[in-house]
Amino acid sequence: MDRHYVLKINPQANHEWDRCVLRNPITGEHPDLKNAIAKAVQNQPGSYLIKVSINVEILEQTIPHNPPTTIKPVQKTSAKLLTITN
Repeated sequence: MDRHYVLKINPQANHEWDRCVLRNPITGEHPDLKNAIAKAVQNQPGSYLIKVSINVEILEQTIPHNPPTTIKPVQKTSAKLLTITN
């Protein structure tokens, strides 16, 4: 059974737990992989040595872009020297 998730990798995230996030694209919830594995063994009690294979196929990729930095032009001003004489 195929399951689809959204993986977001952000090395500049403020918190470590936000640097690599896996979510369900419809509900936004984090996948519960241990329940999916328990379902694969029909929730039978016992201890299991298991092999979990992950096959990742990228369906779509969005590359974050940094908006260009705009620099405001410096306005030319002309200053006049005012001389006061008494």
